Amino acid sequence: MAKLTRQQATLHLAACELLALDRELTPDERLFVLDYWQESSTGTNTLDGAFFTPWGLAVDVAVEVTGHRIIDLCAGIGALASACLTYGPRGREVVCVERNPRYVEIGRKVVPDATWIQADVFHLPDGLGRFDTAVSNPPYGATTRSGNGPGYRGRRFEYHVIAVASRFAAHGVFLIPQESTPLRPSETGGFTTVEDDEFRRFTTGTGIRLETNCGLDTSSYLYEWRGVAPRTEIVLATFGTRGFAPAPGVLPATDTSEGPGLLPMGAAG
Repeated sequence: MAKLTRQQATLHLAACELLALDRELTPDERLFVLDYWQESSTGTNTLDGAFFTPWGLAVDVAVEVTGHRIIDLCAGIGALASACLTYGPRGREVVCVERNPRYVEIGRKVVPDATWIQADVFHLPDGLGRFDTAVSNPPYGATTRSGNGPGYRGRRFEYHVIAVASRFAAHGVFLIPQESTPLRPSETGGFTTVEDDEFRRFTTGTGIRLETNCGLDTSSYLYEWRGVAPRTEIVLATFGTRGFAPAPGVLPATDTSEGPGLLPMGAAG
């Protein structure tokens, strides 16, 4: 386990004790685990780019999620999925895709109403079907990956996940680093457009445009992340019918480095 403060370690152990109970957890107990189980306890979170979404921020992301059938890519232990179920319409279906088996095990305990699939986002199983919205807080930057999203071969993991999402969903809601968005908060309020070369490479290759959210401010959650404090933005995408093409659209990676890129850090769930 990475070094934790005494308080963090105590709360993490309490979360582990809840997970060990041979019964369903109460809603309050599930939220406790989401808040205090430390992803660094697996020892691979930095390599995986796994840093879990603070609960309040997950709720803000869920504000933009629409429809009855949702897929959460790189779901972590399920903060986004839980928020989508808690604040969504009755009968909403959420499918969580996560490759880390420990995260999936915990996710099934804390978000039992979701369907959990242990799989690499670049090698998804057949038969997932169509979704109204894809949601994700993916790993960021130059995190090692096993494949590429359709139409993009660059270094930003988050763009690959957005491209993968375009094969399955009509809409997308993504929590990504501020430097990866074309929409930066301006000093006068609102957003200003700043497109760097990597973003233009992504949009040219995929045809996907990222749009601003309804005005949600992520800066208030900056110090609620565990271990990192990434500056993020909630961005939206409209995929339309492109998400329902029959071709898998996910190709093996041939070169995942492509220049210095960003430092390996990221997020999940």
